Amino acid sequence: MARPSASDLSLRVATRLVALALLAGCVAPASAPRVAGCPAVGTQLTDLRSLTPAPAIEIRYATADNFTGAPLPGYEVPRALLRPAAAASLGRVEARLRREGLGLKIWDAYRPVRATLAMVEWAERTGRQWILDEGYVARRSGHNRGNTIDLTLIRLSDGTELDMGTAYDHFATEAHTANGAGVVAENRDRLVRAMADEGWRNYEKEWWHFSYPGEFEPLDLPLRCFP
Repeated sequence: MARPSASDLSLRVATRLVALALLAGCVAPASAPRVAGCPAVGTQLTDLRSLTPAPAIEIRYATADNFTGAPLPGYEVPRALLRPAAAASLGRVEARLRREGLGLKIWDAYRPVRATLAMVEWAERTGRQWILDEGYVARRSGHNRGNTIDLTLIRLSDGTELDMGTAYDHFATEAHTANGAGVVAENRDRLVRAMADEGWRNYEKEWWHFSYPGEFEPLDLPLRCFP
């Protein structure tokens, strides 16, 4: 058998080093998607626009139409992203609701850590510490992990939102899920049941807030960084 040349040995060593680096997470695969100014993030999160059927999306934190009065850091683009299993589950919720002529409207999903910190800073700076103390804004949010979502129900016929009794991000006891009556109570219960049937759990102080099971690390990448 012929002895390998020096160049062959060098190639083998280089190939092995690259493979080891990939396993260690030190080098991103050449095929990994890249966005200018962002690391290669792979498929950690799924864009909800890719679901079939897809929900309506209205990302308030990418605009000034939110409780802080300004777009939040990390929301350079209005996108709704979730961990793959949570996204698949939400797709099943949407499909079930469509049989009743209803759909989902998404207000927020994955939230970069920097956006959560900006919410906390705003509350402290404006003397609204109470929204932190009473659990309406979290210092460490499930949204940062990509398995928490804020949403409501809409009629597919005209896109109107069902009456849930309060606006989104209404920081008062009226927004507690159990504090509805009549049609409002029925609509909240319909949303909670539709989500619970696919594994989602509601936060009792916010009728719009749901989390999906799973242990994930918080992320602080802007929404634009994900493919």
